[in-house]
Amino acid sequence: MGELDEEALESSMEDDPDDTLALLADLTGATDQKLRDLARRLAGRLFLDIARRGPARPRGVGQLRTQRYRPDGGDLDVDASIDALVASRAGDVAIDPDDLRVRAWSTPGTAICLLVDRSGSMTGRPLATAAVAAAAVAWRAPDDYSVLSFGKDVIAAKSQDAVKSNERVVDSVLALRGFGTTDVAGALTAATDQLARSRAGRKIVILLSDCRATVPGDIVAVARQLDELVIIAPESDDVEAIDLARETGARVTAVSGPSDSAAALARVLDT
Repeated sequence: MGELDEEALESSMEDDPDDTLALLADLTGATDQKLRDLARRLAGRLFLDIARRGPARPRGVGQLRTQRYRPDGGDLDVDASIDALVASRAGDVAIDPDDLRVRAWSTPGTAICLLVDRSGSMTGRPLATAAVAAAAVAWRAPDDYSVLSFGKDVIAAKSQDAVKSNERVVDSVLALRGFGTTDVAGALTAATDQLARSRAGRKIVILLSDCRATVPGDIVAVARQLDELVIIAPESDDVEAIDLARETGARVTAVSGPSDSAAALARVLDT
């Protein structure tokens, strides 16, 4: 009790990664505290490693903007830095770099809100799939993302404007347990509220769900108001997801298991 053979874990990952990730996800809820803590540390590290696929930040059209000073950031913006320059000369003191500004090319940011459906089973493969998806979103948009779980109510594993380590976000997702009804329209509305806090040029909602709602709501109307919606549904249960994508113009793909989660994101985001 309270031990995990890491060499055996690596060997099992080679033989059957999905079952191994599912087992590790379940062990994060073990009754033995020592085993639970060890599983959570291993899961955080492993899931983040699996998630590092595809570009870390989606590309965009660049614009010349005034930014905070960095040694290699660009040309000094004299107009934006004039107060700091004058104060330094008048007081015969060194300039605080934080008061300087440069002009440099930047690409519009991308903000992502991941919606995790927790109304069904949140053990084993579904739980591991959600955790890897959260890790992949954190990898792609590290400065501007949120992770919400939903059933009847919406709970934030990470809010858009909150500072939280990737490991803690993954751990929060692994702590989810499935129950209750499914309010898809409410979840999409909550995602809209989260993304409204961002100033990014591109805002994406990722819906990880079979899209089978059990709570009344005009899902199509809410979905059509989103800037960009992508849907990732279980491979064996994607009929409603495909129908919703067809009605709203969303992109959709199916995910076969946790080891396919990061690749599934790439299929709907890198197009």
